[in-house]
Amino acid sequence: MTVTDRIPLDPFGSDIVAESARLRALGPVVPVELPGSIPAWAPTGYDALKDLILDPRVSKDARRHWRLWPELATHPSWGWMANWVGVVNMLSTYGADHTRLRRLVAPSFTHRRTEAMRPRVASLTAELLDALEAEGAEGRTVDLRTGLAHPLPMRMICELLGVPEELWPDAARLITDFMDTSDQSPEFAASVHERVGSVLGALIEYRRGRPGDDITTELIRVHDGGDRLSDEELLHTLLLVVGAGFETTVNLIGNAVVALLTDPAQLTAVRAGEVAWGAVVDETLRVHPSIAALPLRFAVEELTVGGVTIPAGDAIITTYAAAGLDPAHYGPDAAVFDAARAAEDHLAFGVGVHRCVGAPLARLEALTALPALFSRFPAMRLTVPADELRHLPSFIAHGWQEIPVRLGT
Repeated sequence: MTVTDRIPLDPFGSDIVAESARLRALGPVVPVELPGSIPAWAPTGYDALKDLILDPRVSKDARRHWRLWPELATHPSWGWMANWVGVVNMLSTYGADHTRLRRLVAPSFTHRRTEAMRPRVASLTAELLDALEAEGAEGRTVDLRTGLAHPLPMRMICELLGVPEELWPDAARLITDFMDTSDQSPEFAASVHERVGSVLGALIEYRRGRPGDDITTELIRVHDGGDRLSDEELLHTLLLVVGAGFETTVNLIGNAVVALLTDPAQLTAVRAGEVAWGAVVDETLRVHPSIAALPLRFAVEELTVGGVTIPAGDAIITTYAAAGLDPAHYGPDAAVFDAARAAEDHLAFGVGVHRCVGAPLARLEALTALPALFSRFPAMRLTVPADELRHLPSFIAHGWQEIPVRLGT
C-alpha cells in the first residue's frame, strides 16, 4: 500500500483488538490517519514498536522534528493534537531535555518512596471497599470504576502532588477530557487547553503559598531556585504526572476486573494461588494495556523498519495494544487473556529510558486493590454482558466508561 492509502483510526477506540489485527495484516508499519486527518505511521507488531522506541533517531519533540509542526495552528481539527505535542514535559522532549526533566521527576517514584506508600494504598483500598459494600447492599448494582478503580489512584496521585481536595474533581475531569479523542472540535480542544492552565495553575498557586512534602512543592522549588525548569515545563510536568499517575491505573484495575469476571476458570486459578496476581497484572497490560496508542514520535532522519521506509519529519504513533497482541511474538493465541503465560516483557510501561517512572506505583495500587476486591466479594459478577460495556471514547485510553457489578454480599 502507498501513503495515499492511509487507514483512518477509530477516534472512539470501539474495537482496538480488531483494528490492531486489520492493521497488522497490512504490514509491519502502516500509514494511518489520526482524528482530524493527521498523517502518521503505525507499527503493528512487537519488534517494530520496540525498535522504534529505542531508536535514537526517533524523537518526541514536535517543535524540532515534525515537518507538520508549522501547520498545526492552521488546522482547526488539530487542536486536540496540539494539546498532546505542544506541551513541554518528558512526553514531548528529546535527548538532553528529556534526561533533565526525567531526573527532576524520577526521585519522587523511587522504590523506597513507593514502598512507603503501601500502608496508605492499603487503608484507602479498605475504605473504598467498605463504601462499595454499603452501596451494593441488598443486591444493588455498583460501578467499580467510580467506586474503586478511579478514586484509588486518583486520590493517591493527588496526595503525592499535594492537590487540595477542592481541586480533585477539576483535575479528574481535565484528564478525562484530555484523553477523549472523539471530539475534534476547536471549542473542545480550547477548553482542555484553558483548563490545563487554570486547574494546574491553581495547584501551583496553592502550593507556592502552602509548601508541603509533595511533588508540586519540590518542582516549584526547582523552578524558583534557578533555570532548570521553565514556567511551561513546570505546568506541563504536573499535567503529565497527574495524568499518567492515575488514568493508566484506573484502566489497569478496571481491565483486570473485567478480564477475570469474564473468565471464571482463570479467576478460580488465581484465587487458588495457581496463578499469581502479578501475572494477572502483566497479562492485563499485555492484552488490555491502559494506553492503547500514544501520540506522537517523529523520525529525525529517514528510517527503515520492517522493510518500510519512514521519511524524515514524519509522525509515528506508539501502538502498545497492537504490540501486545502480536502473534509473531506471543504466539497464535496472542489475543487470548492467559495470565499463566507470565508476559513480563510487555511494552505497556515503555522500555529503556522511556519506561514510565510511575510503573512501580501503578503495580502497587493494582496488586493491593485486585486481591482485596476479589477476596471481599467472591460472588461478584457483571450485570451486563461484557460486549455491552462501553469503551472510553478514545483511541489512546483503553478502558471502560462503567463496570456495573453486583457484589453478591
